[in-house]
Amino acid sequence: MEDARHRLRTNLRLTPLPLKLKTRQKITESNTMPIYVYQYLKENGEPTGEPTFEIIQQMSEDALTEHEGKPVERVIQPPNIAGKWSDIKGKSQLSNENLDRLGFTKYEKRGDGYMERVAGKEGPKSISLDD
Repeated sequence: MEDARHRLRTNLRLTPLPLKLKTRQKITESNTMPIYVYQYLKENGEPTGEPTFEIIQQMSEDALTEHEGKPVERVIQPPNIAGKWSDIKGKSQLSNENLDRLGFTKYEKRGDGYMERVAGKEGPKSISLDD
């Protein structure tokens, strides 16, 4: 029987997890655990093609080898980091509207030897080699 701490997410449906965090409580290893992705395996060790599933486990726990009576393996996945310099945040911070609001000027290439101002109010509207 699986450990009661494990919560299962399958087919992109999230099972709500009860988090008992107060509004200003620090998040520590004791109240957060990583989510690991697993896939079902055939007897020869190849993936079955069934949907993957996710389980919340402590980092110190061993990877599952069996789930619901079927062999499984942990799937290696890149981390999803939404920090200051991630693609998620970086795109919005460098948007033309945000750059304009912050007082920056941005030019984009519009043709061979021709650039046009797309953000900001300072500087010429366009720059070309012919100028």
